[in-house]
Amino acid sequence: MPVANAPRSLDWVIRLVSADTTSRNSNLPVIDAIAEEARRLGLKPRICPSTQAGKANLLITVPSADGSTSGGVVLSGHSDVVPTDNQDWHSDPFRPEIRDGRLYGRGTCDMKGFIAVAVAALPEMVAAELREPIHLAISYDEEVGCLGGEQIVKDIADAGLSPRACIVGEPTSMQVIRGHKSINLTRVTFRGRAAHSSLTPEGVNSIEYAARFICFLRGIADDWRDNGPFDEAYPVTHSTLSTNIVHGGIAGNTVPERCSVEFEFRGLGELDAQATMDRIEAYAREVEQQMRAEHPSAGVDFDVIAMVPGLETPADAETRSLGEALGGVRSEGKVTYGTEAGQFSGAGIETIVCGPGDIAQAHKADEFVELDQLIACEAFVARLISHLSLPNDEDDQ
Repeated sequence: MPVANAPRSLDWVIRLVSADTTSRNSNLPVIDAIAEEARRLGLKPRICPSTQAGKANLLITVPSADGSTSGGVVLSGHSDVVPTDNQDWHSDPFRPEIRDGRLYGRGTCDMKGFIAVAVAALPEMVAAELREPIHLAISYDEEVGCLGGEQIVKDIADAGLSPRACIVGEPTSMQVIRGHKSINLTRVTFRGRAAHSSLTPEGVNSIEYAARFICFLRGIADDWRDNGPFDEAYPVTHSTLSTNIVHGGIAGNTVPERCSVEFEFRGLGELDAQATMDRIEAYAREVEQQMRAEHPSAGVDFDVIAMVPGLETPADAETRSLGEALGGVRSEGKVTYGTEAGQFSGAGIETIVCGPGDIAQAHKADEFVELDQLIACEAFVARLISHLSLPNDEDDQ
């Protein structure tokens, strides 16, 4: 059924959402479809495969009028989505539906809506007389630790693109966001020694040592909560740390041989994430020595799953002003969720986050994006094209 006043990107949103690119699956259906559109328009997409089969990043550059591909602005988005397992959806999450001015489906908000807007605008980008290039950067596996983001900034450097600015289109309700915390996720496995529970001196209780470690982590979290540092721009004004998964033991009458602990901390810009991780690992090694005092076969495995940098773009940054000039809503706040923006910023590319949809709708059943948000984003990208275009000679007469 035709939709009155539909976003011009609607067909692309539906097409992208219809591809199940849950992180455990390949993202190539999305990558290949967008790359084919770029080729149709005479562009030369770069598909940058991951070492993981079935995954790839995609770079598309619309050159400036003089043929230059260096500099310009990146529009960035991730192609993967989170699972829908055991969620109570009222429609098929991979068959998008429009109801009451909203488009429902997995990824509509986070964040295929933004990608679709950018892809739908490619013909206008190609037709424009650009004074600076526009780049599309589409990554894999953001949802499992920003793995593709870490790679895509290297892909951009390898291609010699050197963009001056990046807009990451995560859902912000089209607010211009300049800050978020770092994300740091680790799994620690305590390897004890099994024994019958009536013979505890013969075993090494992995759960008990894991508990010591968990209490140490909580101490760090309590110190941050009580003593800061603090940043009033965040809803939670301090860095946070929590133990979120614990697995251990096999029976009520057996000293547990193994216990694994997963913890995460999210740090303010002032927090040295690597120094914090080193401090935590040093304590894990202390616990390991205590375990080995009971039996030399005991040990601790410390595996960092992801360390995603935070974003701290200055308040007076040119890119922030650009986002507002393009129609992005000015915001003094920072967001609690993480994005690939910190990876772009860490690579020397001044970055903001601004995209359609509300993060409150992401990752949940009946995820949706307001059609009006897509239309607002389309206007934002159209203004970007105009802003980066050479002046019309007629305008100078």
